[in-house]
Amino acid sequence: MKTKVAFYWCASCGGCEEAVLDLGEDLLKVLQAVEIVFWPVALDFKEKDVEAMEDGSIVVSFINGAVRTTDQLKMARLLRKKSKLVVAFGVCAQAGGIPGLANLTNAKGVLDEAYGGTVTPQPEFFDHGHRLTLPKLFDSVFALDRAIPVDYYVPGCPPSPKIVAEAFQALSGDPLPPPGAVLAPDHSMCEECPRRDTHPEELSVERFQRVQERVLDTAQCILAQGVPCLGPATRAGCGARCINGNMPCTGCFGPTSRVRDFGAKALCSIASIVGGAASAEEIDRIFDGIPDPVGTFYRYSLPASFLERKGLE
Repeated sequence: MKTKVAFYWCASCGGCEEAVLDLGEDLLKVLQAVEIVFWPVALDFKEKDVEAMEDGSIVVSFINGAVRTTDQLKMARLLRKKSKLVVAFGVCAQAGGIPGLANLTNAKGVLDEAYGGTVTPQPEFFDHGHRLTLPKLFDSVFALDRAIPVDYYVPGCPPSPKIVAEAFQALSGDPLPPPGAVLAPDHSMCEECPRRDTHPEELSVERFQRVQERVLDTAQCILAQGVPCLGPATRAGCGARCINGNMPCTGCFGPTSRVRDFGAKALCSIASIVGGAASAEEIDRIFDGIPDPVGTFYRYSLPASFLERKGLE
């Protein structure tokens, strides 16, 4: 019998759904081994189809995206009930992702920003005896494991084809990986960086710049060029896709197992290369080159951090 699997999309951009298709011809091998019993973005499945399934009948559910609405929480809980294993697929499910930056405000703030404080969506609408409801936005965005128990994590924004293929292979094997495992290498991206040998042993930065403010040398360590690169704090496994495109690592593969708060680790790795003899004023000037610290260091992980969200009055 084929392994029954499900895919579901919560608060995310949809890139993780495309990551499955990025397997290319290898997807045919996957489809020979699995039966997709729920994948609403690709096939015509309904919530009632999942409700009719026996508890635990789905072997693996791959859920991508953070939990932002009541409908997403409901479906995540339903899939947890119907599945033997749940995988947080992609960094939005793993740590909150870019949608998690909404934790800098609340649901009202999000709607006011989107609609200019004028007209906002109404949660209920009645017409000719029919009732239409919209999902409710929570005040906070949650990583998937804050909402339901999660068995495994596949990092990335989106996960690379290699990581996706290896995750399918690991979850179809015997024995399974240890519970709670992140299905990616457990060392920093810098160890696999093609520019690793150009990183100075003693690095001191006198000025940070944004990537659009200079033309990057395609052969030199990006961090050594004064552009914040989060490779030292980020888990490997992406294939250095951004670096190969001459762009800095933004941290989408999250931390290694030895890091408890990715943003704090990333901030420390950047702060450690600021000139040691700099005065407080000089340090402020250097960090003026990073005008969005939260968006830089907690871009993908604010809901899973110690902070979780900005404190609101």
